Amino acid sequence: MQVAIVSDSHIPDREETIPDEFEERIAAADHVVHAGDFTGTETLSHVRELAAELTAVHGNMAAPDIDLPSVASVELGGVTLVVTHGTVRSLEAWYDTVAETVREHADEPRVGVGGHTHRLEDEVHDGVRLLNPGSVTGADPATAATMLTAEVDDGEVDVTVHER
Repeated sequence: MQVAIVSDSHIPDREETIPDEFEERIAAADHVVHAGDFTGTETLSHVRELAAELTAVHGNMAAPDIDLPSVASVELGGVTLVVTHGTVRSLEAWYDTVAETVREHADEPRVGVGGHTHRLEDEVHDGVRLLNPGSVTGADPATAATMLTAEVDDGEVDVTVHER
């Protein structure tokens, strides 16, 4: 199963659009995960139109009329992805917060997906694999637009980084 993993779109408050090549990857995926910060309802609607299936959470900058959970879980290819924005002030606290959220919401095999920092991450922290796709639009403080795709099959997750 091909999964597109994105976060921190920040449209329209910081950026105007998702790059075309990233929209193509989102549309081609079997499932899309968005780890928060839809700052406009139009962007959420657009991603829903692109995605075959969508799992999404709100972020700390979400528009007030966006009704998404703070944590969502989805089982894909034998792995539970636990998605949360991970709103914290420091990078170390981000790792701790997201890893704890993952442990609270899923048994093995599991992977945490978070956003907020706008930094690409694929790390194991305290026994939990954590993915952060950065910002799909390159919104500040990101230095580039980034996203992840993952091939998820038989309990295994193979991640590819995409940068523009």
